[in-house]
Amino acid sequence: MDKIIQKFGGTSIGNAERMLNVVGIVAQTIKKGTHPIIVLSATSGSNKNEGTTNKLLEASKAAIEGGTYYKIIDMIEEKHHEIIKQAVTDKAIASQVRDEITLELNRLKSFLDAIQVIGEISPRSSDVILGTGEKLSARIFSAILNSHGIDSEFINLDNLVDQDFDEINQIFCKYLQKRLKSIILNCGNRVPVVTGFFGFVPNGILKSIGRGYTDFTAALIAAGLKAKELQIWKEVDGVFSADPHKVKTARVLKSISPDEALELSYYGSEVIHPFTMEQVSAVQVPLRIKNTFNPDLPGTIIEHSSDNNQFKSRATAVTVKRDITVLNLHSNRMLMAYGFMTKVFDVLNRYEIVIDMITTSEVNISMTIDDTHNLTKAIKELEKLGDVSIKKNMAILSLVGQRMKHSVGVAGEMFSRLAESGINIELISQGASEINISCVFEDRYSDQALQSVHKMLE
Repeated sequence: MDKIIQKFGGTSIGNAERMLNVVGIVAQTIKKGTHPIIVLSATSGSNKNEGTTNKLLEASKAAIEGGTYYKIIDMIEEKHHEIIKQAVTDKAIASQVRDEITLELNRLKSFLDAIQVIGEISPRSSDVILGTGEKLSARIFSAILNSHGIDSEFINLDNLVDQDFDEINQIFCKYLQKRLKSIILNCGNRVPVVTGFFGFVPNGILKSIGRGYTDFTAALIAAGLKAKELQIWKEVDGVFSADPHKVKTARVLKSISPDEALELSYYGSEVIHPFTMEQVSAVQVPLRIKNTFNPDLPGTIIEHSSDNNQFKSRATAVTVKRDITVLNLHSNRMLMAYGFMTKVFDVLNRYEIVIDMITTSEVNISMTIDDTHNLTKAIKELEKLGDVSIKKNMAILSLVGQRMKHSVGVAGEMFSRLAESGINIELISQGASEINISCVFEDRYSDQALQSVHKMLE
């Protein structure tokens, strides 16, 4: 039987009604003759600040600072018990899962007690706290499925990583794929309900992978099983040609290539986590973005054979990444010198500063940065190499499209449209792949620029 991996985000399972809606999606998948493997995030809502993951991070902070973390955990417990009350129809199953949730959160309280005594939290400890959210949602959803006659099994991936790794690389990923494949196949005909959190990783899961780690887990399972399809269920109809909240004429894309998806994700569109795309793309498993609240729509499929002629446009989509800082380094010592760039990147690496774009001349380096946490410290060292200046409140606009490779005049039209809108461009960049043209300007022009450039796609 073909296997489909279905990953549901926190908003999709944020309350009892939404979990029951997802039960319907799972039931329809089974009815079509395919075997679903379910991967869940922690529960969330329309406001992510009120989501379980954010509450757990808040509780860990409160433990370090001597705050009332018990109260936060009690709120989380109350929310999940309410979901059980409304969605688990079998009384015996409801009683069992309610006790399991209480036990899990009591363990967490004891763990936070220890953190409060120590007064600090390690990446490993942070992972323990963070992973609780997915354990709660997966336990409850498995119980809901069982109470509705769908035989399921809760799978906790806490101990998936049972070897030491120094970094997240393809060796690490292949190891996880093999382990996950074995675990899933052991479920037989039951529907696996898997925690998005998969155990401890080098430097902690948030730092190494980010908040998209549940998508990554789903991708590892899909790659390991060579599944028919990986489905990422969100609250949007698919990938749009631009932000539909900013551009009224934005359209859902029927399909895009993996390279296009990666470029759009990196430059602000939040299509899919890059690690996720890398895993499924390597084994050519199609990835589909679908809307949990409108499941009959086809969504957007991401695969190598995508039809980039769907709108007869040379470009596929345009996106904007906002709240960017431009770091400029001017130094005559760059002229005819070697090793200068290495010194610059050594400083940035030491302070864990990630660069989005970079342009250079004989005596100048300009870079864009979205996380300025350690920037002040880095600037002090960079000033030993030359004159440093920064510009805040900037934005990156990226025009993306596989067909742009062989099209003449795309960049010219893009810059002309921006000029006609009175937008002054600070930086320009185009990679060797030729599927992305990016430029930087003041953030206050972002919406105007997006609307202007999107007309090229209409």
